[in-house]
Amino acid sequence: MTDMFTLIHAEKATHSVELMTRLLDVSRAGYYSWVKRGDTPGPAATRRAEVTAAVIDSHTASNGVNGHRRVRADLTADGVPASEGMVRSIMRQAGIAGIQPRTKKRTTIPADDAEQRPDLVKRDFTSDTPGTKLVGDITYLRTGKGWLFLATVIDLHSRMVVGWAMAEHMRTELISAALRMAHTHGHLAPGAIFHSDRGSQYTSADYAAVASQLGVQLSVGRTGSCHDNAVAESWFSMLKNEMYHRHRFATRAQARLHVMQYIEVFYNRRRRHSTLDYQTPAAVHAAHQPQTAAAA
Repeated sequence: MTDMFTLIHAEKATHSVELMTRLLDVSRAGYYSWVKRGDTPGPAATRRAEVTAAVIDSHTASNGVNGHRRVRADLTADGVPASEGMVRSIMRQAGIAGIQPRTKKRTTIPADDAEQRPDLVKRDFTSDTPGTKLVGDITYLRTGKGWLFLATVIDLHSRMVVGWAMAEHMRTELISAALRMAHTHGHLAPGAIFHSDRGSQYTSADYAAVASQLGVQLSVGRTGSCHDNAVAESWFSMLKNEMYHRHRFATRAQARLHVMQYIEVFYNRRRRHSTLDYQTPAAVHAAHQPQTAAAA
């Protein structure tokens, strides 16, 4: 109870005591009695209460997704210094935690001519320039009205999802739509490499024609090796852990809306990425634009 009162005391200049006691389910009279007894916190306790409020705000804003590292990155960006250990301790005490990854099952169906396509990436999932090296894959989401399939195009420079498409099927048109979206929004540099697994859609003649039209080089990993397309694979695991497995979708339309919000509102613009030094994909992408404009 003392921890709750300390938090209220630290935040009373920002929020009313009445509101905070109601939200925290503690007695307002009990809080005032605590203050009257002179049990108000010293500087260290007040400081911890302020950090606690910031931690809870970050975790809530991420819809419960952020773990202690991303929460700490949020705090640092907001000018609230706190050690990783302090943030972890506060989250444990508050009973909150981030979402942990699950294992993804492979569903790739190789095409007859899959071996003819080269691997131009060779597990080097880095890129110094946006739009030059991208990866993608297909996954499926169950709804009350049947399966919904999702295809992605992810830029390896910023890890931003720059192209995506959803449909009731997983034909070549689905992955073509995702690649065309990336091209339409200016996210494909001339001669860009797009890497995928050896699924029949990605190794089809129709998809090769679309890629050629857009000036894209196709690259594929080995059959059955998830490590050869690890970024695309792990992105789907993240989507399912942080959003999909936390909901039940009665219709495909509901699933479409949640996927779109996850990609465009949360992941691209708000989710801090560990491989990006805990920046968001949008921030990394935007940081490169002035350099590109200056070079031009």
